[in-house]
Amino acid sequence: MDKPSASTRKSSSEVDVSASKEKLKAAWDDMIAELQLARDAIDNPDYFPPDASDRSLAEGYRYLSGFIHHAVERAFHEDADFPVFRNGLSVYNKATIDNADAIYFYAPIDGSKHYKVHGNAADSRHWRGEPRAEQGPLAPQYVIFEVHKGAMSGDSGDLRELVAGDRTGFGSLDTSSLLIAENGDFEILLGPEKPEDYNGNFVCTHKPPSKRNPDGGDRFASYISGRQLFYDWGREQAIQMSITALHTEGQQPPALTSERGAQQLRNMGGIIRGQMHFWLAFYDKVLNCNQSHAEQGRYYMPVNAYNQPNAASKDTGGGMSTNIYAGGIFDLAEDEALYIEASYSGEPVYTSIHLGNLWGESPDYANHQSSLNGFQTYVTKDGVQRWVVAHRDPGLPNWIDTTGLTRGYLSNRWAYCQLPPQEQWPNIKARKVAFDNISACFPTQTPRISAAQRKAAIAERQQHVQKRFRVF
Repeated sequence: MDKPSASTRKSSSEVDVSASKEKLKAAWDDMIAELQLARDAIDNPDYFPPDASDRSLAEGYRYLSGFIHHAVERAFHEDADFPVFRNGLSVYNKATIDNADAIYFYAPIDGSKHYKVHGNAADSRHWRGEPRAEQGPLAPQYVIFEVHKGAMSGDSGDLRELVAGDRTGFGSLDTSSLLIAENGDFEILLGPEKPEDYNGNFVCTHKPPSKRNPDGGDRFASYISGRQLFYDWGREQAIQMSITALHTEGQQPPALTSERGAQQLRNMGGIIRGQMHFWLAFYDKVLNCNQSHAEQGRYYMPVNAYNQPNAASKDTGGGMSTNIYAGGIFDLAEDEALYIEASYSGEPVYTSIHLGNLWGESPDYANHQSSLNGFQTYVTKDGVQRWVVAHRDPGLPNWIDTTGLTRGYLSNRWAYCQLPPQEQWPNIKARKVAFDNISACFPTQTPRISAAQRKAAIAERQQHVQKRFRVF
């Protein structure tokens, strides 16, 4: 029997490489197919996109690209054995009617193991959230950590995940409960049990079967996530944080294989498609933002008005657990404006108003005053918060710039260390007015803002956003 010549023989490594090529190429093709399904959401009415215009279509492709940016990090760089904190949302991947005052951060964990979070808040203190004219002592900037089980909201692309009960909370720590040293250092230990001799910040990452669900088995957390909220954009710095998996400290992760790489490519495509489809369906069916459902629902977003303030929940697609939210839609002609008033009792640690386009992206908040928080908002002695949403500058301090959007989302947030009783939740209302009548809506003592003052405010925003999301 003739033996194959050297030119026709293949080594086992060459055969393996050929199989690897086919495996990865097939996964790539699957990822591209998911990406095309995600792209369809930009202009296919079956997926509830905003009405097409030159701007909305261009923003739709940017919106999709933001999910690509996010999915690369999550699919290829998310490792519970070697975790790092990453931005959940940023200026590069805006979505879900994001908060212009926030750093959204997250890291994957394995709740059966122990982790240590370290940070320093010494350079990120604020003046207790008070307006500049009433500054008191420095206090820690507001930050909250939440430990939970379940993937990021929207990954499935299916609204049924809102009622699936797969997101379990394990505990939270915020500025009011976090033990911080005088030099600003803090540590948080995460793990399935607390060491007997440990007295510091701790969140348990394990839940045994409950009395209500004795056959449910043990549950372990899979993420730590949170928000850092900025108030004084001219002074506050981002808190630098790290997370260490104690079971792998000083070790190295295994090298990438074609098997794992193929899985990551498919995960990437699934995340992009899921997020694109989920949130547009959420806006249409849960918030009824397209006004296409006769039944308005609990979270309905009315036009040029607000819904009843709501606490964050799975039904709202997530959110910070200590937040109260209120929302609506602005729809304004060139000579129209929306006047807004809000009042509250109790002591929220943070308040704000933000706009969003109909994809759920916050507008360009670095170069436009398209958001204001409680520190940035001028408030008269009656404690009422007043803003005006308009297409051009009315020369008042609390102007919210539409950035040229004729229609978009209104979003207000009040953050508390502990949620107050519902009867103490904020009240908010809005009414459409003529642009020329804006000044008459505000108290007579409201100061006027000059073009030079507005320019200085924008310059401060530009510098702050660069520092907050620096990439070097």
